[in-house]
Amino acid sequence: MSYWDRLRKLNLMSLQRRRERYCIIQVWKIANGHAPNDVEMQFKDHPRLGIKAIIPQINTKAQLSIRSNYDSSFGVRAAQLWNILPSDVSQLSSLDSFKIGLGRFLEQFPDTPPVP
Repeated sequence: MSYWDRLRKLNLMSLQRRRERYCIIQVWKIANGHAPNDVEMQFKDHPRLGIKAIIPQINTKAQLSIRSNYDSSFGVRAAQLWNILPSDVSQLSSLDSFKIGLGRFLEQFPDTPPVP
């Protein structure tokens, strides 16, 4: 039985999806003051879109290895994932209700292997 078949049978998420979920939950904790903001994430409150993270800029003339590290950094990747959330999920006030709302949101997207 393949990895994906076992995940479906056990009703579990893939490792990649679990990492993404962790990043989103960590950003919620930072935005709501439940975790220290060590990565100096900044947020803006948009009246229609809700709370959105500001993705830090990079020098476009930087060499490729630096741009690659930048794209995979927590501050960038977590902000991109956070900004995908609809406002009704990102504005939930308690951690438990946020996790439930996030779970419902993530269920809308298939948890399939990434295409190489």
